[in-house]
Amino acid sequence: MYQLENYVHPYIPNSAPAVERKMLQELGVERIDELYDLIPEDLKLKRRLNLPGPFLSEPELKRHINGILRANVSCEEYLNFLGAGCWQHAIPALCDEIIGRAEFLTAYCGDTYSDKGKYQALFEYQSMLGELLGMELVSCPTYDWSCALSSAVMMAGRITGRKKALLVGSIAPERLSQARNFCRRAMTLELIPFSRETGAMDLKALEEMLGNDVACVYYENPNFLGVVEPESASICAAAKAAGAISIVGVDAISLGVYSAPAAYGADIAVGDSQCLGSHMQSGGGVIGFIASRDEDLYCAEYPTRLYSIAPGIRGETFGFGQCTHERTSYVMREHSPDFIGTSKWLGAICAAVYLALMGPQGMREVGETILKRRAYAEKRLAEIPGICAPALCGNRFKEFVVNFDNTGKTVAQINARLLDHGIFGGYDLSSIYPEMGQSALYCVTEIHSKADIDQLADALKEAVK
Repeated sequence: MYQLENYVHPYIPNSAPAVERKMLQELGVERIDELYDLIPEDLKLKRRLNLPGPFLSEPELKRHINGILRANVSCEEYLNFLGAGCWQHAIPALCDEIIGRAEFLTAYCGDTYSDKGKYQALFEYQSMLGELLGMELVSCPTYDWSCALSSAVMMAGRITGRKKALLVGSIAPERLSQARNFCRRAMTLELIPFSRETGAMDLKALEEMLGNDVACVYYENPNFLGVVEPESASICAAAKAAGAISIVGVDAISLGVYSAPAAYGADIAVGDSQCLGSHMQSGGGVIGFIASRDEDLYCAEYPTRLYSIAPGIRGETFGFGQCTHERTSYVMREHSPDFIGTSKWLGAICAAVYLALMGPQGMREVGETILKRRAYAEKRLAEIPGICAPALCGNRFKEFVVNFDNTGKTVAQINARLLDHGIFGGYDLSSIYPEMGQSALYCVTEIHSKADIDQLADALKEAVK
């Protein structure tokens, strides 16, 4: 740490020399370095970190931070057609207003102190999300979709007593990486092939892979490549016939126009609430969820707290509170069967505000708007010589694959040209799926106007020349 002799740093508590000496005396050590004696010497850095000196005044610090921020280029300034797990959607002003209130913003997650309003807000979030999913039981928010998936796979393993999970091969690479890391000591993960023409799961391959050692089958609607699975009911039925649990990952904002997971037989649903009123925050703003039927078999294996409602003593009022706290890693620590950790309470409350504002009709309208604008974008891009859009023929929601092989240019080159036009192009798939050639994943949502899509098409015409 950069230190000045006898300097009391304004941002570091207890940095006054007299206070520091008293703390060391209480600990029975003479210097701070003694606290790290347990760390092997070969792991210690023997030099100072290459860091600048401290900023000793707020104006200096503010100037430095603003200089860093000016280097950013945001989606407020550029047109954005990136998605791939974190999406740009319209955010009602009331969402920011509500979660910016001190009652929510300053209270961590709700506990024994006077924070009962947050209990109700989270209960409402779980209730409305449950309606959207067609399921009665919804977890408190997890880190993200990936965390929810990993926990759901672990739940399935505990419920069935089996150790193998089958995951659709079109899963997001980051999601797969986290699941492999999270589940590696308890579960074996295998990928189910998918069609390179439609992007949908190979149902025949799934049936051949299913056996009495499979705990669960996981697939997505829509999947990472934007394709909606046409055989959802058949996948769930095949899993059930083999004694396995069906887990489906969903884009929550699509459920105003697509069937709820429960309608086609899914046992567990996972996903992300970021699309429901949360801003993109440099890849953040994501809020995962786990949902299922309200059955003891499933409820007993949730690794999270749940929020519930109960009648008052006289039956005239209701109270809200948390339950299942005792099973979490907060209480059980290393003995917990699973791990969640700090969650995304504010994002969940924001999603509750969004869902309450939209209602069933609003969710249907936003879904239909996305479908229409995505279809228009595909039509415009398909008119450009050398571009194949969409490159997969399966049904799509807001994301679709575009292939640029016949242009003679790479996705990286095209995206660099688009940046010159103030546009963030599609997510480069060439390193993830090299067999798909120079392809990119484009995302169109309700924020994109006809003029925005026309601007993209015009820029792509120039970029591929």
